[in-house]
Amino acid sequence: MSKKPNVLFIMVDQQRYDCIGFSQEYPVRTPNIDDLAKNGIWFMNAYTNIPLCTPARSALINGRRPETFGTLWNHDLGSAIKPLEPREYSWPRELRKLGYNNAYLGKWHVHPQYNPKAYGYEHYVSLNEYTKFREKKYPERKLSDGIRIDEEEKLTKWHGEIDPIPLEDSRTHWLSRKASEMLEKLSRKADPWHIRIDFSEPHLPYNPNGKFAGMYSPENIPAWGGFAEEFINKPYIQKQQLYNWQVENFEWKDWAKIVAKYYAVISQVDHAIGQILNTLERLKLEEDTIVIFTSDHGDLCGSHRMMDKHFVMYEDVVKVPLILKWSGKIRGNSTCSEFVYNLLDLPPTILELLDMTIPDFFQGRSLVPFLKGEILPDWRQEIVATYHGQQFGLFTQRMYRTHAWKYIWNPTSIDELYDLREDPFELTNEIYNTKHKDRLKEFRRRLFSILLEEGDPFINNNWMRDQLLNSHKL
Repeated sequence: MSKKPNVLFIMVDQQRYDCIGFSQEYPVRTPNIDDLAKNGIWFMNAYTNIPLCTPARSALINGRRPETFGTLWNHDLGSAIKPLEPREYSWPRELRKLGYNNAYLGKWHVHPQYNPKAYGYEHYVSLNEYTKFREKKYPERKLSDGIRIDEEEKLTKWHGEIDPIPLEDSRTHWLSRKASEMLEKLSRKADPWHIRIDFSEPHLPYNPNGKFAGMYSPENIPAWGGFAEEFINKPYIQKQQLYNWQVENFEWKDWAKIVAKYYAVISQVDHAIGQILNTLERLKLEEDTIVIFTSDHGDLCGSHRMMDKHFVMYEDVVKVPLILKWSGKIRGNSTCSEFVYNLLDLPPTILELLDMTIPDFFQGRSLVPFLKGEILPDWRQEIVATYHGQQFGLFTQRMYRTHAWKYIWNPTSIDELYDLREDPFELTNEIYNTKHKDRLKEFRRRLFSILLEEGDPFINNNWMRDQLLNSHKL
């Protein structure tokens, strides 16, 4: 290979780690993603640094936690938000300087005024193009998004419905077709390319098409491990969400119908990804291309009896799938059990793989040693994730996780402490168990240290510091 490798970056939205077949945790069929994992490296402990779309995607573009540049929540959930501006650093722009042809297809959700072309991509295929395509071809079948609908239908629409249009004209397969066309177009050029494909799925509402609509029977869907939630010693906002979504009386038989559609959409996305990978193989570009697959965050989808991903730091929403494949360069069928940040560690990883300089302000670390099968004794032993609320009111959170414990700092509510070895589904909050007093004090101080080092502005006052440094917390 004489030129730099190509980079094919596939991002899905709201994909649980345990709902990829390769994880062997829940019965979801994802043969194409599984094949990626079998021929690449599967990260068993990959975490999002923030489980919310806009700040997560902005962190990926910039290489820093979103708190450092002010993007705290989704820009379409309110005007009091500072999006990542084009003047900020963007690693795709650096690839462009190196001669890469950059293309972005699918969901953007980073800035309400500026599209990917302002951040280093020269080609952009927006999902607005799909909306126009669909409205023209199927004017009687508008795709519901849970928002532009009658209020009395809102709940049902958010849960999803069967989309009756042909699979080949669904949003997933329209996008895979556009991605394949872009692959063919850019592969005809001499310069290397970076193509990023962002699926909106399997984000709710779950609207499967064709053969995928009936792929899973609700009767055969096992309950989530976290479904037995009773909200004892839990922040009030968690149970309140049941009423916000009007699911307070749902039993598992109600949720199973919804989860069956979630499974179905995941399998549908997997099929669409398979078409893209088939194009890569047909063009004989596998050995010349680094393939990355991940998600911005997970999904509750009935776990802890809740919907979506807001106001919680459960594994359901913070743990994500992450796969890297490079035929002939990355040893296939390998796994890594170390803690990694998918959104923060990928920028330095990509730059190192391309022999580019890694900025010293990046807040992640390159994963290249793991791709080579190396063991790093000084690798991180903890993960920190953040959340700021907004959808149902402001509610800031910080998660500190080790391999055995998880501590969640909720400045305006009860904190959470989970013994993950005894309670892997985070049902029992140990925050008031006095035998963990010293451990809790240690976790709070360590969390403060990390937040201070990484420039989190929320600890820049004595009241907030006092909660962590002096355990002045109910």
